[in-house]
Amino acid sequence: MTAVADATGRCTVSTALTGPAVQDLYRLRRDAELVLDEDGAATLRQGRFRLRLEQPGMSRRALLLRLGAGWVSDVEVGRLVSSLEGETRVLPAQLLLRRLLSHSWVERRAQVADRPLLELLPTGLGRGSLPETRRHVPGARYRLSRFVALQHERDMLVATSPLSTLAVGCVDAALGAVLAAAVQGVGPETVARSLAVPPEVAGRVLDELVTARILVTAAEYAAEVEDAPLAYWSPEELRLHHRSRVGRHTMPVGGTYRLRDRFPPQPLPRPYEGGRTIELPLPDLATIAKADPSFSQVVAARHSVRRHDDTAPPTLDRLAEFLHRVQHGTLAGESGGQQVGHRPYPGGGGIYELELYPLVRRCADLDPGLYHYDSTGHRLEAVAGWAPAADRLLGYARAAGAMAGPPQVVLVVTARVQRLMWKYEGMSYAMILKDAGVLTHQMYLVATAMGLAPCALGAGDSHAFAELSGLDPLVEPSVADFLLGTVAPEAAGP
Repeated sequence: MTAVADATGRCTVSTALTGPAVQDLYRLRRDAELVLDEDGAATLRQGRFRLRLEQPGMSRRALLLRLGAGWVSDVEVGRLVSSLEGETRVLPAQLLLRRLLSHSWVERRAQVADRPLLELLPTGLGRGSLPETRRHVPGARYRLSRFVALQHERDMLVATSPLSTLAVGCVDAALGAVLAAAVQGVGPETVARSLAVPPEVAGRVLDELVTARILVTAAEYAAEVEDAPLAYWSPEELRLHHRSRVGRHTMPVGGTYRLRDRFPPQPLPRPYEGGRTIELPLPDLATIAKADPSFSQVVAARHSVRRHDDTAPPTLDRLAEFLHRVQHGTLAGESGGQQVGHRPYPGGGGIYELELYPLVRRCADLDPGLYHYDSTGHRLEAVAGWAPAADRLLGYARAAGAMAGPPQVVLVVTARVQRLMWKYEGMSYAMILKDAGVLTHQMYLVATAMGLAPCALGAGDSHAFAELSGLDPLVEPSVADFLLGTVAPEAAGP
């Protein structure tokens, strides 16, 4: 009979009658680095995290090096330490290994004989970062959590959940079949049949999946679908929130400049490849400031107006003033190797990735069609004439704005995502949405001060815009939409 301790300290007993036991192997997490200092200390580094071990000694130092080189079992740890300092130093080395496990510095692999089944990949770091160990209940069936995402990583399928700090790597491809079957519900017998392993091994695999919250009980799954607070969250929104905030994971978040050595930065002014341009008149901001209502009055009066006056559409001068007051920008030099600027609203890192595309249905002295506003040159650049895609974009905007008639101007906000993602990691799209919200508020205030009709939309037809503009939605997607026009007499009040 042999006993093998796993990451929680429990022992899995193997006998000739029960078949092969699950063996645990360990390695330093792959996003961490081991640094051996000149003073004899050893330091583990991972992003903003550090763990310094003062004077670890020969055997524990060797253990750290072995963990950094590849997978190692408890038996191999014992042999390594015994050969260097004798059997009396095995226990301290094992205690160090358990400490590293409990603080999520080490990944764990479960295998039977020489066959790896799965890997447990911690996504957090520090004391208490691992989920509490859970055991499956005999006879119960478990379902795939609706928040689980499956992705290709490290040459295997990896299952993750924003509700857990432990991911599961499907080293054995048959484990993917288990997860697929878990959509309907699985028990130990399904795991044993799919993996072709004995029941006790299947139970251990099920324990690991349940602990990582990849599989959940029927009651937990029902709570994910039917009960607050989880029922409110879509998987996509929870993953976006989880990824763009720090605390529960160790993934990089912030200005890491991860693409600095791979791609050149894009310039602040959006390149224009030719075509018709319309130079816009510059507004007299000093005169406008004297005539504008006070800021407090504008804030108090701001509201959405959903009726436009087609008998008196906005003039080109009025549209030019609006665009200048909400989006006109200037270059402000460089930061981190890329151009930064200044606009009337704050933008993350001064990058100002947002662009404005007026889809004009009615505007005096301006032909209908789609235009781009050059924020540094203060001009309109013709993008496309009126086409069926413009009708679809306009129709969706009318419906989304709950308007009785079609809007006069739809301002489509796009994001030059590569410009922002060149610097920021993990939070880029979340920052784009925040910047779009700030720009939307700026448009509301300026439109209110000018006596125009503003209305922000919750969504827009991105496909119709991409078709009309010819822009690649992976390069410059539309991310927000805003309706603008003159105020119909019957809509003059709040």
